[in-house]
Amino acid sequence: MSEVRLKHFGWGREGEGASAEEEAFARGRAAQRFGGLPSDEVAPPRLEEIKLTAPRLTPPATLAAICSSETYDRAAHTYGKSYPEYVRGLNGDYANAPDVVAYPRNETEVAAVLDWAGSAAAAVTPFGGGSTVAGGVEPKIIPGRHKGAVTIDLKHLGRVVEVDRASRAALIEGGAYGPALEAQLKPHGLTLRHFPQSYEFSTLGGWIATRSGGHFATLYTHIDDLVESLRVVTPKGVLETRRLPGSGAGPSPDRLIIGSEGTLGIITQAWMRLQDRPRFRAGGAVRFKDFFTAARALRQVSQSGLYPANCRILDPQEARNTGASDGSAAIMVLAFESGDHDLGPWMKRALECCADHGGTPEAAEGSDAHREGAAGRWRTAFIRMPYLVERLIRIGVINDTFETAITWDRFEAFHDRIKEATVRAIKDATGRPGEVTCRCTHVYPDGPAPYFTFHALGRHGALIEQWRAIKSAALDAVIDGSGTVTHHHSVGRDHRPWYDRQRPPLFAAALRAAKRELDPQGLLNPGILIDPA
Repeated sequence: MSEVRLKHFGWGREGEGASAEEEAFARGRAAQRFGGLPSDEVAPPRLEEIKLTAPRLTPPATLAAICSSETYDRAAHTYGKSYPEYVRGLNGDYANAPDVVAYPRNETEVAAVLDWAGSAAAAVTPFGGGSTVAGGVEPKIIPGRHKGAVTIDLKHLGRVVEVDRASRAALIEGGAYGPALEAQLKPHGLTLRHFPQSYEFSTLGGWIATRSGGHFATLYTHIDDLVESLRVVTPKGVLETRRLPGSGAGPSPDRLIIGSEGTLGIITQAWMRLQDRPRFRAGGAVRFKDFFTAARALRQVSQSGLYPANCRILDPQEARNTGASDGSAAIMVLAFESGDHDLGPWMKRALECCADHGGTPEAAEGSDAHREGAAGRWRTAFIRMPYLVERLIRIGVINDTFETAITWDRFEAFHDRIKEATVRAIKDATGRPGEVTCRCTHVYPDGPAPYFTFHALGRHGALIEQWRAIKSAALDAVIDGSGTVTHHHSVGRDHRPWYDRQRPPLFAAALRAAKRELDPQGLLNPGILIDPA
């Protein structure tokens, strides 16, 4: 059977998209929000309509079998899934398409492609599933330094190589997509249990390189918590860390690679900490009179030591937009899971914490309650939302998100400051009111991770400028309020100016030194995290 390919434009695989019912719901909400919608729609170019420049590079005969310069391969590896990338793809702008896409089948071939790129003075972009929303995979060349661009797609490195059942760990290749990874672990009764929104279309190596946030809203929030050791191919050779449950031996080499966003090397293998597949579940949704009241309950649950798998709050408008409620209440989505024990006492205590703040649970919380009612509606909307972003951009809707984290003592003022700045920026950029909503996706004893969504009606021909004005104002407010520029969406190129303001200057210098040592020619992802020397 032929492989079902990822789309060259849009979310997911060819032939997939939002259903008519989903699109009607999203358009209805947008029409209410903006007082109507434009009737004209811009269609993205078909593959055969995309015009690419001739490749500037030709791979050597020894690599020809794993390399392609076909239109699909080059177009599908030009962009990730950030809003400005969608706009440029919609406009048929594929000027930065890679000259060559390499599909290595093993680590030896990864090293060989890097060696060839170095001799050819080619910029190199590591590519997992291309689902980045921060501008992390578009090829960039530095004039005078690079003569072309090569993208390395690791989709053939997708195996679970070894399982250590005693230690609950597995050695997994970096190109393993989420569903394939879990399917290989299932016969062993184990799971990585890391489910970002992009789970179906992203890879283990991508999760590690971008410090992905996953399924768990508490405790195991980031991929960092699950990495036991790494194997990385750099332009200077292979870097492999020692497999240990913990170590106090100096700065962690794993931590240098986690979050490096393809600038220091290509992650080919990782030993990952696993869990027993859950057999016990409890969950449901809880209603609160307003968002800040729900946040106070969230803080109490997070500081209780219960560590629910899911504990997220939606403000009333966010809940309405996703169909989780009618907009009259804030919603907490609450869930516990375990492969070892019944969760009744944990759920009972969490609901007591919610009751302390006037929280009212939906009907009985059974083993499937986390998939039903408001919780189930929110979960479905969350997974399907990227398909709707792809559709709404065609009529000029600017729909994007940004997420951050802040300590509890500053949360309420921080939230209001960011929301006010973003609302004002929407009006200034588009000339009409928009909407900003918030949910908290992850929670820690010392603070939450607020996740904002903004909706604006833009104008074709000016969408990128309008988007940039809105997001810049929002991220200015985040940094000025001492939040982080990203909690789990990575830095990429979209967030780079604010990342530069966030990180200490001496750390930036140390990172540049590491880059010079591991990638002395500056081949890997130029401009991501670090400017070329």
